[in-house]
Amino acid sequence: SLNTQNLLELQKDEALDDLLSQLKTRQQALAQKFGKYVPLALKIAPDLEEVQITAIADALRRHRFDGVIATNTTLSRDGVENLPNGKETGGLSGAPVFARSTQVQGKLATALAGEVPIIGVGGILKGEDAVAKIRAGASLVQLYSGFIYRGPELLADIGQALVNEFQEKIQ
Repeated sequence: SLNTQNLLELQKDEALDDLLSQLKTRQQALAQKFGKYVPLALKIAPDLEEVQITAIADALRRHRFDGVIATNTTLSRDGVENLPNGKETGGLSGAPVFARSTQVQGKLATALAGEVPIIGVGGILKGEDAVAKIRAGASLVQLYSGFIYRGPELLADIGQALVNEFQEKIQ
């Protein structure tokens, strides 16, 4: 959450390792107590350098996380800086985050080598955007802004784009 002061510090090596360790310990305790295992996924920012992406991938594997959501909102104002509210603080989502989010997701997919499922999110406004997330290594996609702006029509568009892209594999 970019709207929570210093929360991004938790993506750094030692803090992240400690956080993931505590979360997995608690997850396992709750699974034993209630007899039900609930998967746990980490959501990461698109504002990461390659070395950070690799460190996060290593931590996800080490702590046996069930998934990773790539990505959250961005601090960047690239492409919106000249718009009326373009200089507001906080996390930016939707179309402006798509390219960077997909780039980070692709690097994460390479670093994880299929060991942890990726949920692709960030600026999915049409079917081709969802296909791009799948091509970049996502197992699933998650919708926010696109669903708000396009509603259920977006789901049909994504379904058709996926059929068009993967028709050979479906048959």
